[in-house]
Amino acid sequence: MYKINKREQNGLSYIDIVAERNISAATICLNRGAALQMLTLESLPVIEDLHPLAYEDTYASSLLFPFVNRIKDGEYTYKGLGYKFECNEIENHNALHGLVFDKTFACVNSDLSNDQASVTLSYSPTSIINAFPYLFALEVTYVLTPNSLEVKVKVENVDTQTFPFTLGWHPYFLSDDLYNSRLEFKATNEYQFDERMITKGHIRSQLEMPFEINDKMLDHCYALSDSSVLFETPKYKMTLSTSGQDNYFQIYTPPKKNTIALEPVTGVSDSFNNKIGLRELKPKENYTINWRVSLNKK
Repeated sequence: MYKINKREQNGLSYIDIVAERNISAATICLNRGAALQMLTLESLPVIEDLHPLAYEDTYASSLLFPFVNRIKDGEYTYKGLGYKFECNEIENHNALHGLVFDKTFACVNSDLSNDQASVTLSYSPTSIINAFPYLFALEVTYVLTPNSLEVKVKVENVDTQTFPFTLGWHPYFLSDDLYNSRLEFKATNEYQFDERMITKGHIRSQLEMPFEINDKMLDHCYALSDSSVLFETPKYKMTLSTSGQDNYFQIYTPPKKNTIALEPVTGVSDSFNNKIGLRELKPKENYTINWRVSLNKK
């Protein structure tokens, strides 16, 4: 049986989903864009707080909308008009990771049963900003079972104008020994970045699988020809899958031991300018995507 608890800590609001005997558990921070702060599956820690790294630097498990990754100088043109996001990546003068990572979501539904629990959280801006002058509704549902977590995201255009977007998720996963962990996925292209991490082109992927992580410092993006990625550690095998089409996959190793970001995204850096993965959403229409983490304990 599962329980759902709401609590306040250090000025932030959290929702905890916990199974009996802590076989699985999840913690979500409402004030950090409904970001997943902790995940346990099959009694194994899969996602944990990245302390001493700050959330403002890592964007850990944040939802990325209306753009993923970066926009060069924060500037883009859409339907002949120019717009500019705030450059929150100061050192590279880029806009980074969208607009909702620091917004407060509301819990609008929850459901409990013997074998799973779910919470649905939503955010809708009450006014528009010049950088992205559109009204939207963003909803995320977390569904937790003993060995899986499903993240269901729905974006609805509640404006009178069509808007551009890409969408992603920025989770960091744990390994007890990242050096001896590996990835396996099917990639068509690898995207190349300039010194500011802005996409400048792509090459045909030459990665051999399985990809041994070892001590590699990674910040790479790939176009996938399949809908799933396998992450194998000495203690578990995990599959990260998506329901989306035209999928991209960002890998990043932060300055924290035995931690790796595995990010399912629908576009690449500077997508509002290079159009790679960029989508449009018409008024009164919605876009949905599901990401699923499934774990098999060794």
